[in-house]
Amino acid sequence: MNELASTPVTGRPSLTLRLARWRRTPVFYPLVGFLVVFVAMAVINDNFLTSSNLVNLARQASIIAVIAAGMSLAILTGGIDLSVGPVMAFSGTVMAGLMAAGVSPALAIPSGLLVGAAFGAANGIFVAFAGMPPIIVTLATMGIARGLALIYTGGYPISGLPPEFAFFGRGSLAGIEMPILIMAAVYAAGYVLLGHTATGRYLYAIGGNEEATRLSGIQVPRYKLLVYTLSGMTAAIAGLILTSRLMSGQPNAGVGFELDAIAAVVLGGAAITGGRGMILGTLIGAMLLGILNNGLNLMGVSPYLQNVIKGCIILLAIYISRKRSP
Repeated sequence: MNELASTPVTGRPSLTLRLARWRRTPVFYPLVGFLVVFVAMAVINDNFLTSSNLVNLARQASIIAVIAAGMSLAILTGGIDLSVGPVMAFSGTVMAGLMAAGVSPALAIPSGLLVGAAFGAANGIFVAFAGMPPIIVTLATMGIARGLALIYTGGYPISGLPPEFAFFGRGSLAGIEMPILIMAAVYAAGYVLLGHTATGRYLYAIGGNEEATRLSGIQVPRYKLLVYTLSGMTAAIAGLILTSRLMSGQPNAGVGFELDAIAAVVLGGAAITGGRGMILGTLIGAMLLGILNNGLNLMGVSPYLQNVIKGCIILLAIYISRKRSP
């Protein structure tokens, strides 16, 4: 009765009702946290709001954001992918190695992306069809991918890449940095997948109740295979950005990136047990991590203390997520 009384004659929900609905979405608290941290950093440091710093912040955060997009799919289905950092490194070194050998970027880039997708597909096969735990499978492929990157490069960076390759990490299009555009494209695709396709609905269902989803006739293994393949692909896309930005293939790149990606997903309001989350929330979580890293660096905070601060924030986010779970 109160809701009806507060609704205008036009039939549109009142502002109060719309805010109440918005508060129930997974993205509400991450967005509030993002705004609080953003304003706090702006007040604390005068250099934070400069255009050059904000562009640099977005460029740096784009790599973790792209990886986190794939990670969010894995977590949404109740899984996890710990191999994304090494897969990113191996994919990037494959691209760099091919280009250093004279292969054109038009062929080297798809080859590197296929490497990432292949690792993701291998994870998916073991998880979906062999029934192995995702954390064990991806922990194993984490070591495999890192080892292959070191073997492929001999432990040394690969340089001598063609100048045009720098476009993907340092260039811009219509005045917007390419890493930011690539990140936007990845999240646009994720938004369509999760919010506007039957596949997206099935992924939520698998994370919410896998057995019930299977009994309803959904081919759960097929969708899990898709999820891990996409996770490997996004890791390779992040490898493209980083390799282009550094203009070298770094076999030791991406150390700890899997943890940052998981943190971005959790900070974005996703349930670590699966079944709840939004791709927009993951983007907000990744940007929130980027703001923390950037702001703490501007403040001269020790990297060791930064890890402590970020760890405490992640624990708080997980606690809030658990309290909000039905």
